[in-house]
Amino acid sequence: MGTGQHAAPLPAFEVRVSAPDLYDWRAGNTGIPGVITRDSGKPGPHVALLAITHGNEIAGAIALDRLLRGGLTPAAGKLSFVFGNLSAYDRFDPAHPTASRFVDEDLNRVWDEATLDGPRHSIELNRARELRPLIDTVDALLDIHSMLWDADPLMLCGSSDRGRAMARKIGVPPLIVADSGHANGKRIIDYTRFVEPGSACSANLIEAGQHWQPATVDIALACVAGLLRGLGSVDAAAPLPAAAPVAQRLAEVTLTITAASNKFAFVQPWRGGVVVPDRNTLLAYDGDTEFRTPHDDCLLVMPSLRPTRGHTAVRLARFVG
Repeated sequence: MGTGQHAAPLPAFEVRVSAPDLYDWRAGNTGIPGVITRDSGKPGPHVALLAITHGNEIAGAIALDRLLRGGLTPAAGKLSFVFGNLSAYDRFDPAHPTASRFVDEDLNRVWDEATLDGPRHSIELNRARELRPLIDTVDALLDIHSMLWDADPLMLCGSSDRGRAMARKIGVPPLIVADSGHANGKRIIDYTRFVEPGSACSANLIEAGQHWQPATVDIALACVAGLLRGLGSVDAAAPLPAAAPVAQRLAEVTLTITAASNKFAFVQPWRGGVVVPDRNTLLAYDGDTEFRTPHDDCLLVMPSLRPTRGHTAVRLARFVG
């Protein structure tokens, strides 16, 4: 029988890093606020590093601010630094750190053409439309995120083989997860440019660790370094962390569980990255509906311990390589 209870309030989370002042980068140099492009003047890919797609995920802003101030410039092609949801970021308050993920709606759920070309307006949708001309020129994109709940860092490579190859090229973290996104809208890595057959463009989303932790910034910087070195965008003198590739495993999502009500509850506080050994293990209830592991050696991908109706509660995956 289900618990029949509403989700408990969020616990207090410690904020151990500070949101940087982005004043120097707000005007940008591309005609798009918050977008700075540095051009080597030499042939090569156009790479975009995207931070604060969610306004309270400040590790990416710290990483990009640090790289910009350190003078990172490509040795080949172009490199764009993109500060995504500045409106939400401006509302970040370390005393209430979960409150500024977005203003009107999730910026990472609006990247399908019907929505982008449609009549609707919101702060985030308007921002996506503002960023779209830049995104339409990008060959490789790394979207830098972090996680509310404790979990192993992981690279989401989307549904394309190109995304998987890009994750391998980056070389960190140890876990790569191939998935098709969320029921409630397309992420930027699912944008047509990055997934359509015949395209040479690719995108990954790094979940670099828990929000507001110094180690999360380090993982984000390591992924940037792996990507730029792997693409030949930088030379040995670039102000980036030393290369430290690790043994990687690839998992494919077999089931995405979306909360159908606000009564969704896990049977225990599962941690992201845990592998449940046995098929048919009880994971959660949604009212009176049970959710169990569909196969042995079931990887739990980013369980959200307080999911709300219509949002992804957890993705279940199987290792394939």
